[in-house]
Amino acid sequence: MLDKLICGGTVVTPGGAGQWDVGIQGEKIVAVALPGFLPREGATVIEADGKIVVPGGIETHAHAAANVQPGARQLVADTPNAGPLDHSLGAIWGGTTTVMDFAPVPNEGDLPAGIHDFISVWRGNAYTDYSTHCIYSSGSTPDAISRYGELVNAGFPSIKVFTTDIRPPEGRVHSLTPIGKIDTGRLADVMTQISRHGGVLAVHGEDDELVMYNYLLAQQRDQWDWYNVHHIHSKLVEDLAFQHVIRLAQRTDAGLYFVHVTAKDGLDAISEARADGHPVYGEVLTLALSFNADNYREDDGMKYHTYPSLKYEDDRLHLWDGLMRRDLSFTATDSSFTTYLDKIAGRNVVDVRGGNIGIEIRMGVNYTEAVVRRGMSLEHYVNVTSTNAARLLGLYPRKGAIAAGSDADITIIDPSIKKTLSMADLHLRDYSPWDGWEIEGWPTTVMLRGKVMVDDGQLLGTPDDGQLIPRKIDQSVLNRPAF
Repeated sequence: MLDKLICGGTVVTPGGAGQWDVGIQGEKIVAVALPGFLPREGATVIEADGKIVVPGGIETHAHAAANVQPGARQLVADTPNAGPLDHSLGAIWGGTTTVMDFAPVPNEGDLPAGIHDFISVWRGNAYTDYSTHCIYSSGSTPDAISRYGELVNAGFPSIKVFTTDIRPPEGRVHSLTPIGKIDTGRLADVMTQISRHGGVLAVHGEDDELVMYNYLLAQQRDQWDWYNVHHIHSKLVEDLAFQHVIRLAQRTDAGLYFVHVTAKDGLDAISEARADGHPVYGEVLTLALSFNADNYREDDGMKYHTYPSLKYEDDRLHLWDGLMRRDLSFTATDSSFTTYLDKIAGRNVVDVRGGNIGIEIRMGVNYTEAVVRRGMSLEHYVNVTSTNAARLLGLYPRKGAIAAGSDADITIIDPSIKKTLSMADLHLRDYSPWDGWEIEGWPTTVMLRGKVMVDDGQLLGTPDDGQLIPRKIDQSVLNRPAF
């Protein structure tokens, strides 16, 4: 006997999109069948006529645990940063059911225990399932890097590194959550360990020396206002770093992906590496697909900023081309947000806040922009919002698929919803860069492991529904570009 039965919708499965019924028992999908073949008796029937049924979204890039650690960046008093509770709440409302956070790797003691301790703030504060990337930096010891295999065995196979400190020394925040750059020696060692143990490397790629020199030039040229940030975190900065990292990855046979690709230059580097058969992938932010550096010139244009920075309209269009042709593999958010007052408090290129409040709108805006306006297939839409991330990060097929045996993480999108998005439609804080955005199609029902979390404008889930999900990466995505 089934617990739930989804009927009447266009269901996007690993085999394609079609009219299917989806049977759910407990936390799992147990059957995908032709309409009318699965028994209704005893099941809660969810009618999805005219709607689109897709796997729950996977957010690969959210900074939540760090936001509630001592010393987290805050510009205005009494404007608290969003932690796991807010991030997961926005995610579940928007159709995302799994969120990836970040945690620094300790240098001593039990490494997995240190990771578990850092992300313990998720426990009891998660409307979604979650996991974390682990961060190595120039402060990491060779011993901690050599013990990377312990993280893999504990279910944390993805590593994040920064090739820049982002801000000059006077603008850095010293806290318990360092995100300092990694030097080339440690980067090569990390890549060797990743290749040996079957992990994947996530890279924030910017050339640090050029970034820091660009800050000096900005001072001399009177370009210190926030709307000049793209001149510091420039296209060349991205290009140089991507080329450097790709070369190291080729020498070490490490699989990697670049987070928040922002420029045609970085995209071209990824495309060339993939064409040569190297397992290099790209993540793109919905922010960078939606806006460009011209938006910084608005009176409150700092609300559009997250690092590295938005680039030019030509770059935005090329990012769409890269996503459509599959050289960019999935969309993300770089979610890390506070209130509007805190977001607009930074008025120069050092103080301007990074982070983005787009975790709730990602699935809906991506549907409008990709499927409705650019003709992306439903199968491709599912890949860039869920499946590709699940495959690369070791969640598939538990996550990212509507198939027998997969978790019943399901989002139902109503394509008939056509409206101007407003803050009244959203559930996080007091601003959104997408306030006023024209949308066509929006998530209306969201299910996490068989439990209906959101339905018809009502939140039915609780913050203790989310679980930490262990991960193991299939080697097939690390041998060559698999998608």
